[in-house]
Amino acid sequence: MKRRKHKVEYLKALVANDKGDVFDLDNYAATGADGSVLSPLTSSDCTPMPYGSEIMYLPDRKPVLWNIAKKNFETLHENPYEPGTPVFPAAAFNSPGYMISHTSSYEESADAGYLPLFSYGAVGWSEKKGFMTAVIQVDKERRQDLRLMKPEKIAAGIRKMQKAMPSNRLEKHLENCALKYGCPAGKNFFLGRYEAPLPTSRACNARCLGCISLQADQKIIPSSQNRINFTPSPEEIKEVALSHILRVKNPVVSFGQGCEGDPLLAADAIIPAISMIREKTDEGTINMNTNGSCPDILEGLFDAGLDSIRISINSVRKSCYNAYFRPVSYKFEDVLQSIDLARQRGKFVSINYLNCPGITDSPEESDELFKFLKNHRINMIQWRNLNFDPLRYMQTMNQAAPHSRPTGMKPLLEKIRKNFPQIRYGYFNPPKEKYGTSRHDA
Repeated sequence: MKRRKHKVEYLKALVANDKGDVFDLDNYAATGADGSVLSPLTSSDCTPMPYGSEIMYLPDRKPVLWNIAKKNFETLHENPYEPGTPVFPAAAFNSPGYMISHTSSYEESADAGYLPLFSYGAVGWSEKKGFMTAVIQVDKERRQDLRLMKPEKIAAGIRKMQKAMPSNRLEKHLENCALKYGCPAGKNFFLGRYEAPLPTSRACNARCLGCISLQADQKIIPSSQNRINFTPSPEEIKEVALSHILRVKNPVVSFGQGCEGDPLLAADAIIPAISMIREKTDEGTINMNTNGSCPDILEGLFDAGLDSIRISINSVRKSCYNAYFRPVSYKFEDVLQSIDLARQRGKFVSINYLNCPGITDSPEESDELFKFLKNHRINMIQWRNLNFDPLRYMQTMNQAAPHSRPTGMKPLLEKIRKNFPQIRYGYFNPPKEKYGTSRHDA
């Protein structure tokens, strides 16, 4: 008895016109890129586009699609059904909690500039399921689900906090974050839920390629938001933090936000603030998102009562780390020392692993990641999509170190789960009440 061949359901290709209108193309399948490896997308490869995701078009670029009839990849310079009409690639900026497994597939024009600071996931259209994206869900928590962030409730929360702390500059800054930039963390503070941000530091000792609050040349890569321009006092930090901790179930407050530099450089304000918080309550998780550049400063923070750290890295190889973070006054070895110090002190340690298909899942990077995980017993990997022009990033990384044919993001995650079952996957900083829960967050 012969088996029936399963019919492959290709996702229809999505492209855009010069006005930014997105539409599908008959006879072409959407294509995803894993570095230099291209794949036509199918419904089994992808998931319905998560709520809150956005579809973007990429100017000064040409889509690379799968010609279903010819069974080959084709770069489109114009609409095949409207000769002379240019078309552009489409990409998905996916919601938090979802890690992209393929980037949008395209070629740059000769005069193309840098793309803005987003991630650019592959996207296609299914007649049965609608828009679909090449993603892997790594965190099911609805911490940043926009459907749970009603504008009228945010406004009510702002009025409440204005009345409670009328002269607190940090509270005013968070209003700006929530209203002007639409920051989900800022919104959650005013909604009284999950994790509240505590931006503090004006300075940073790295010059990250994808820094969203400070870019040396705004004409090349515009910053997404303005960096905080003052250092809150310990009393202001304490007031905001306690207002969140004392009214929220399993609360988290975090230093180290996108609108600031690195919080380790503001320890003079943060250490006394943490001490004052802990004088009032042992409740709540005090977390720091950091580059981990100053282990000696971390020691003092732990003494004061810091519960957890999340250290950002794009690679566990020094050359690739340096090429992206461009450290000014520290070394990669300092980052590793901070991780080990935190574990020695019994703190919960996550790495904020900025990943990009084609680099993260290359054999060279994944082999070193396995060595890293054996030698540095972290608790969690937060799989974060790198918000940076993917082609420019891969060019930079390939100049820093060799990368051979990638093995795929999904197989990489599965292999880590198998070999390091104690390591949790996620996207958000967990409260200490959940430190001991299952690793199967996704």
